[in-house]
Amino acid sequence: MSALAEPARSHFQWSAIFGGAAIAAGVSFTLNAFGAGIGLSVMSAEPTWRESSAVGWLIAGVFLLFVAAISFAVGGYVAGRMRDPLNIDAAESEFRDGMHGLAMWGVAVVLGGLLALGAAAAAASASAPLTGNAAQSSAGETLLATELDEMFRTGKVIDDLPYRRAEASRILLTASGKNGVSNPDRRYLTTMTGIVIGAPEVEAKARVDDAITRSTQALHRARVAAVLQAFFVSAALLAGAVIAWYGATEGGKDREKGTFQFWDFHRRRT
Repeated sequence: MSALAEPARSHFQWSAIFGGAAIAAGVSFTLNAFGAGIGLSVMSAEPTWRESSAVGWLIAGVFLLFVAAISFAVGGYVAGRMRDPLNIDAAESEFRDGMHGLAMWGVAVVLGGLLALGAAAAAASASAPLTGNAAQSSAGETLLATELDEMFRTGKVIDDLPYRRAEASRILLTASGKNGVSNPDRRYLTTMTGIVIGAPEVEAKARVDDAITRSTQALHRARVAAVLQAFFVSAALLAGAVIAWYGATEGGKDREKGTFQFWDFHRRRT
């Protein structure tokens, strides 16, 4: 059946799209906040990635897929349901409902990304040390904080310890490389550790060797966690696009019928 005449206007109704995206973002934020509180969020991979097993990462990934399914299904349904009905062919109407779901998905992803970047920037600004007596911390110092604490642990107060920690962290970051920590860097770390803790070379060397071994393991686990996190996030977003399309088409069907399937099903059962 050929399409009937329709008003000359944009095929996208952005009020429905932005409304669905806002609701999807709200549902996603709420569920992710709950997941982070009970340790199921892949976004909280540090420092819990040290103790997490492959099963724990898998459960976190499944939870992320669940969050994407719920949030994008609800957002897609709203985008399709709130779109104004048009006097056009049914197949074309269903296609446009699906496209509204995809548009909602894109807006929600961009909105979520901007919020995540803003939160990360705010956290980095709040945790950044002040200039002056404190040195700028590196990413390695945060990642290998436990190893640095154990290597430099002493009962004395060291004025320049932040600078030494930052330098040592940059050296320890090479532990997971192809060649590992070079012999000159290893000797330099031994000398530095001996000066900081005020211990003989034998004890300082033992601490450095242990720190290098533990850093290698920690960096490997962090790399695996980052790869799994990227995979699960990408899979959840791609699945969310499909679910948003389906949710929008279901919302469009309910719009045309003037019903709400879940509510009607609930009333029939009760």
